[in-house]
Amino acid sequence: MPKPRMLYLARHDVAAVGGDSCQLYVDALQSALIAHAEGRTVQPLKPYLRVGKGHIADRIIAMPAHVGDPGVSGLKWIGSKHDNPLSGRERASALIVLNDPATNYPVAVMEGSLISAWRTAAVTCLAARHLAPVGFTDVALIGCGVIGRTQVTALLQRFPNVHTVHAYDVRQEAARELARRLGQRVRVRVTDSAEDAVRSGDVVVPCTVTDEPYISLSWLKPGTFLCNVSIMDVHKDVFLGADKVVVDDWDQCNREKKIINQLVEEGSFSRQRLHAELGEVLAGTRPGRETDDEIILLNPMGMAVEDIACAAEVYERARSRGVGTWLDLY
Repeated sequence: MPKPRMLYLARHDVAAVGGDSCQLYVDALQSALIAHAEGRTVQPLKPYLRVGKGHIADRIIAMPAHVGDPGVSGLKWIGSKHDNPLSGRERASALIVLNDPATNYPVAVMEGSLISAWRTAAVTCLAARHLAPVGFTDVALIGCGVIGRTQVTALLQRFPNVHTVHAYDVRQEAARELARRLGQRVRVRVTDSAEDAVRSGDVVVPCTVTDEPYISLSWLKPGTFLCNVSIMDVHKDVFLGADKVVVDDWDQCNREKKIINQLVEEGSFSRQRLHAELGEVLAGTRPGRETDDEIILLNPMGMAVEDIACAAEVYERARSRGVGTWLDLY
């Protein structure tokens, strides 16, 4: 019998096979999200490991899933501390482990935070194709850290009509740094408030670590697509007043005292009131945007199916190109 071994991919290895741009992720996610909406994936609810009563972003999450037939199984293990940037670290760190379902042996382990950031951005891009105003030109970004920068970069790669990014961060230097990075590609207007940025956006993308909602329905102009990446930024009136609310997965969203979960427990929102899961929109079984003035809210909790589908594509590319380091299991 061959000696069991697995392929280790550092972040630079992931980047070397296309893991630092949008195309790989859009291709992998399109089929994975449709498969999930059709019930052709396995995805247990992800547990949150928290120690003490810290910030909402202080946790480690285990995210297991199986994608494809026979496909691949895997787990993303992602940790986060809201104050990591104060010591020069990125807020989140992650590993992804892939297993061969024929034996359930591990076949790969890779740095996962690059994949996590780009798959999150690719979900926004896929959703924007169906839910955003046609030909949108203005993006509002709240929070200009790693996730926010990746979101804007991906949108610029996929939507050439974008000409202005309205950027706000509680650390204005982070917004100014975004402007310096992107100034050759797009106009970046650094705003003095989140409200100013949001009111200016056709597409609004909050990427913060807040635990208190601040975006109200009154801030959103007709036709806005709001991709609620960081989940806790949006007041309840947006969920109740938006023309369409879309999620990636209803069961994942309706838990952990997030805003949808609070509304369900109060009796003011339900699965029946939800417009669709994103995979249904991508598959064409539920409509996306139907009028120019619809306000549409996407609430993407983030799914293991997404991470494992993207990591599987990274693994296959790395194997075929001789990228990475093989490690003996025993």
